Order: sequence, then structure tokens, then C-alpha cells
Amino acid sequence: MTTIYRESDANPELLQQHKIAVIGFGNQGRSQAMNLRDSGLHVIIGNIDDEYRARALEDGFEVLPIDQAVKLADVVMILLPDEVIPEVYRQQVAPNLQAGSMLSFASGYAVTYKTIQIMPMVDVVLIAPRMIGEGVRQLYLSGEGYFSFLAVHQDATGQARGRLLSLAHAVGTLRKGGVEVTFAIETELDLFNEQAFGPAFGRVLLTAIDTLIKAGYPREAVLLEFYLSGELSFILKDMAQTGLIEQLDRHSQTSQYGALSRGIKFLGLNLARPMRKILENIRQGKFAREWSFEERTGKLRYRFFRMMAKRQPIGPMEQDVKKKLGMVA
Repeated sequence: MTTIYRESDANPELLQQHKIAVIGFGNQGRSQAMNLRDSGLHVIIGNIDDEYRARALEDGFEVLPIDQAVKLADVVMILLPDEVIPEVYRQQVAPNLQAGSMLSFASGYAVTYKTIQIMPMVDVVLIAPRMIGEGVRQLYLSGEGYFSFLAVHQDATGQARGRLLSLAHAVGTLRKGGVEVTFAIETELDLFNEQAFGPAFGRVLLTAIDTLIKAGYPREAVLLEFYLSGELSFILKDMAQTGLIEQLDRHSQTSQYGALSRGIKFLGLNLARPMRKILENIRQGKFAREWSFEERTGKLRYRFFRMMAKRQPIGPMEQDVKKKLGMVA
């Protein structure tokens, strides 16, 4: 059975005398660091000399080079992009980790695909918010909290789970709930969402837009109908709260009948086969090998796909429509 942790499962005092080093002050780093500080923990930032370091200083944090921050810390939170982690870990983190310290990740990618070598004398845990960084901060301040995936990969001290829950309590996720998984499960679910569901949804959206515009409908009206109005985000949020099917009750009977009666026309779409193939590549590590940022081919593929995405006609069309509607970027 899946274990779901709440605030009552954690001992908030367990890390009170510990020093927490947040490595990286980007999307997740800033939000989590501020949450930890507001929870009363001693937080330092490890960051290179860039605009994120400047922002951390403006926010009142002590900012050190990454190797020095790691050396001083009892808990090291790696909040860096997947492709950056291997080099930073190898050169600045691993040589400075103290025995008995805890290494925390926000993504299971590096551990799952062994892009780093885990030191045997440290606890290794995962706190992976199912929320963007801005939401992590806002939902902490509102008291609502947010869901996260939690995992213990290595328990060198015998205290890894207790320290993980104390850290999760401090960043505010246990107010909503921490779902226990493994590093591999978190990684595979995250990649599948990005590589299968997201692109499939995007293709459906682009096809619908193209169909209507070719049929003569105004671009402004089409984009507003589908997503520029913001209605879609409200529907998705309500769907999360009330349920996938129950959310239908929020719509008119005309809307419900149309969706239910015409939805069967799309049952023949062969979505399962490419999705199973994508999942297979993720689980077997084929995607990770393809995306290895140390390989020249991975970089070239990334640049090519980015270039092709930028050339999609929806980009200029969207900007033109937003300008006409007076929407600020």
C-alpha cells in the first residue's frame, strides 16, 4: 500500500540544529530556501557567481561557493537542472560531503540513471514537489501546502526517513501530503508526463486550432476559446478538486451531452501504442542515454528540436493575437 505522510508524522525539531545548504537558487531553489528559513531552519545558499547569486543576496541569504556550502552543511539540497547535476556533483559536492550528512534531491533522474556516484556514508532522499517553484512558495504562505513525492534511496545513518520528513515538514509539503515512492517511480512518471501526455495534449490542441482557422473562424476568437481566456486553467484546477468525471457537472447539459456523445468518435485514436513505447524507452534508460548532455549528439538534437518548435506558426500567431487583445506578455 502507498504511504502518505502528513505533518503529524514528522518531528519538526529534528533539523533545528542543522545547517541546510540549498544548491541552486533558481525556480525551486529560491522557493524552498525561503520556506525553510520561514520555518526556522538555518539556510545557506551554494551558487555560482551569476544573477541567481545576486538575487539570493538581495533576499538576505548567506551565499557561498558551492563547495564551501556543501562542506559546512548537515543537509545538502541539490536543486539544479538534471543536465547540470553530474558535473557539479562530481567536482564540488562529492569531495566535500561530510559523513552522516543528508543529500536531498528534487528529481530522481540523476540517481535513477546513475549519472552520479552516490557516496556510501550519506543519507540520500527525495522531495519532489508536484508544483512549480512559484506555487511552492505561494502555497506555503497561504498555509495550504502542496503534494510531493518522497523517497529514501540510502539510509546510511538509520535516521534518513525521520530527517526526510522533518525537511518535508519545513518546506511545507506535509500540510497537503507527501506520497512515498521510489526515485525510479518519480523519474519515470515525470518523464512520461512530459514525453507522452504533454505532447499528445499539445497535438490535439494544435489540430483543433488549425481545423477552426482553416474553416474561417477568427484567430482571436479561436485562441480565446481554447486557452488565452484562462478558462482552461480554472477547469483543470476544478478537475483536480472535484474529479475527472464529476467536473462535468460544472458545465451545461448541452456541453455535457456534446462531450459524452461525440467523445466516442475519438476512441479509435491509437494513443496507447506510442505511449507504451515512450514508457519502455524511459524505463530501459534509452531516453537518458540519448539525452546525455555529455554527448554532442544530445546537444545537437536539442537545438534542432528547439529550432523546429520556434518555427511553428502558432508562435507568431499567438503573439499577434495577444497584442490585438491588449494582453501583456
